[in-house]
Amino acid sequence: MLYRARRSPSLDDDAPAIPPSPPLISVIVPARNEAHNIERCVRSILGTQWPALEVIVVDDWSDDGTGEIVRRIAAADARLRVVSGAPVPTGWFGKQWACAQGAREARGSTLIFTDADTVHAPELLPRTMHAMRARALDFFTVAGAQQLGSFWERVVQPQIFYMIAARYGGPGEVNRARRARDKIANGQYLCFTRAAYDRLGGHESVRGKAAEDLALAQRVQELGLTGEIAIAPDQLSTRMYTSLAEIVNGWTKNIVTAALDTLPRGVLPRLALPVLLLFIPLTHLAPMLTLAYAALVPVSRSVFLWAAASTALLLVWWGFIERRAFRQSPLYAITLPLGAIIVMFIVARATVRGRGVEWKGRRYQAG
Repeated sequence: MLYRARRSPSLDDDAPAIPPSPPLISVIVPARNEAHNIERCVRSILGTQWPALEVIVVDDWSDDGTGEIVRRIAAADARLRVVSGAPVPTGWFGKQWACAQGAREARGSTLIFTDADTVHAPELLPRTMHAMRARALDFFTVAGAQQLGSFWERVVQPQIFYMIAARYGGPGEVNRARRARDKIANGQYLCFTRAAYDRLGGHESVRGKAAEDLALAQRVQELGLTGEIAIAPDQLSTRMYTSLAEIVNGWTKNIVTAALDTLPRGVLPRLALPVLLLFIPLTHLAPMLTLAYAALVPVSRSVFLWAAASTALLLVWWGFIERRAFRQSPLYAITLPLGAIIVMFIVARATVRGRGVEWKGRRYQAG
């Protein structure tokens, strides 16, 4: 995973160049009960070096003061507009509906959809536009830094991202992939030319998908449009969840429903999906559980040596990953079995729920 990350295309390679007559960019932020994030997000976007900008925040029926915070900022900056979201139609996920409403209001030739829990560096938009122009891209997405604040974030989130990296590889592999099911995007930052977005059918084309970013990336490939993903840890950061409950509920929402859309057609791959998702956490747990068992019940010397050596190697490897990939203490390696158990619980919970999804007080049936 670290080797792939080092060889990945980086937004740092794109100059933050601004043309003499910069086109208007529309940045659309869907927000539902984001009072704890929205001001930091919006102010970071408004702090961009790109001069032709409009920011549209779609207040998706928030009841925590999100709309009031944004309207206060908008009163002092004409580049920011607030759209009061309409009720979510049947068959739509709330995020897609909010994005579609924002897109209808947007005037820019480039549309950027970003989450309310993101923070943008001043050079993010100029570098994004340079990348899209230089490579004639219809679609562009970046993987930023993941902020891990609480103990549970540091224990569980790296394991989820490790699973995703194991499935897709690095951005370089994703960009070279030719099958739609091997494409992925980061829904925290999705960029489209207006023409490409309209050709895709916008967010309406993925209105019933739990992982709309994945579905949009797949549609880009299916329609023969040009798209890329790059890393940008110094340009974009996100704190997805702040507690164990949020982590469990958030990944339950899409870990299985999204994975179903990455499989070959047929019954057997779908039946095998839970086993495939459990493979990595089980391989992390197996030697440690064997070692624990050996402490209670005599086992053969060869089994004990295998368990001890495998456990030691796993802890060293995971400590290296924690340090290099997630910029946190390698001592978190000792929480590897705890994280694996939680990931297994999330997979089991999502499997039992099937296409049924619950998020931010709403219930959906994923398509």
